Amino acid sequence: MAQEFSGKVAIVTGGASGIGEAIARRLSAGGAKVVVADFNGDGASKVAGSLKDALAFELDVANAQAVQRLVARAADAFGGLHLAVNNAGIGGPGHATADYPIEDWRHVIDVNLHGVFYGMKYAIPAILASGGGAIVNMSSILGSVGWPGSIAYVAAKHALVGMTRTAALEYADKSLRINAVGPAFIDTPLLSGLDRATYDGLKALHPAGRLGTAEEVAALACFLLSDEASFITGSYHLVDGGYTAR
Repeated sequence: MAQEFSGKVAIVTGGASGIGEAIARRLSAGGAKVVVADFNGDGASKVAGSLKDALAFELDVANAQAVQRLVARAADAFGGLHLAVNNAGIGGPGHATADYPIEDWRHVIDVNLHGVFYGMKYAIPAILASGGGAIVNMSSILGSVGWPGSIAYVAAKHALVGMTRTAALEYADKSLRINAVGPAFIDTPLLSGLDRATYDGLKALHPAGRLGTAEEVAALACFLLSDEASFITGSYHLVDGGYTAR
């Protein structure tokens, strides 16, 4: 059952597909006005066009000024901001730490870490001005465990959890809750290029015997955004089919 978001304005980055799209759709179904932001502007427009009271925004989250414009656009279009989901991210190439290209390190950190910081930096004042609300930052199971060949991604996702907890403490008494979600491997278009052996290998890593779905992650994210989670802040919640319980 969808949570109640009537009268709320939400931003979802990385909203053109996968987890971000599922979150945007669930928020809209609950009555929220949604700004679907994505580096893929056409994809964002397609998703926003299929929702009620939604608009698209082409966005590079690594550009602080662009994120600032996103927040201003949401507030100008819908009269405020109450909810933000910092979901946009990239995986980066696979290299051992000593071989990891500096340019790729910077790009992954810019998108996955700096982009979330910018999202909070500019969304927080707008949410406070609207009377409070909630933020969900999308981490990963790799916010708590390692993965060979992904030093930049793992570093960003670990740091994201620390940023979430710190910001949550700063605004806990100001009607603003901030939490992180850590999905395991989720069956989204990002995995569509995998061969069957690799796909089955990923499934086998999860005690549940399958990959997660975008809708399962969206269900948790939207619960954390809702008033039903009114006493939950500064937390990091896994959606991992038992992956990290081993």
